[in-house]
Amino acid sequence: MPKREFLNPHGNYRELLSYKKVEIIYDLTFHFTEKNLRRGDRTIDQMVQASRSGKQNILEGSKAAVASTEMEIKLTNVARASLEELLEDYRDYLRARDHRIWGKDDKEALYVRKLGRQENESYDTYRTYMDTRPPETVANIALCLIHQANYLLDQQIRRLEKDFVEKGGLRENMTRARLQHRNRRK
Repeated sequence: MPKREFLNPHGNYRELLSYKKVEIIYDLTFHFTEKNLRRGDRTIDQMVQASRSGKQNILEGSKAAVASTEMEIKLTNVARASLEELLEDYRDYLRARDHRIWGKDDKEALYVRKLGRQENESYDTYRTYMDTRPPETVANIALCLIHQANYLLDQQIRRLEKDFVEKGGLRENMTRARLQHRNRRK
């Protein structure tokens, strides 16, 4: 494959920790809403769509990165905003039912964070808890996972901004490639 002159290399979105985490959140949300909310409740669609939007915007941003750092940053921010919406839906679920929301230093939250550091983390990492624990526990697990994903996305956005400032975007790369080509011809 010839070396790219000015198109940004793009990462494989499936290798991004943020994507892996949000894929778990999507699966968890899909199963949680199906099991714990009444059919016809609009919240089901809202929560599933917010989790899907988070996942799909990471994917789309990664693919758009080839030609547009700006688009990658925008779409990653959309993913982050979608997860914030989902976070509030889970909080609403817990609050409206008078369930406790775990603090970040509660033993349960610390345990979920420990699970989240496993090398091959996937939905299966949490499946036993999803199938055997009450809905308020599952909703709190979702909150923990969303906080983890939001942290990862915040770090990703900061890195994208830094890379853009240091390396520029497509136009700068195109100009650099054209100037290098001219200088080689001289």
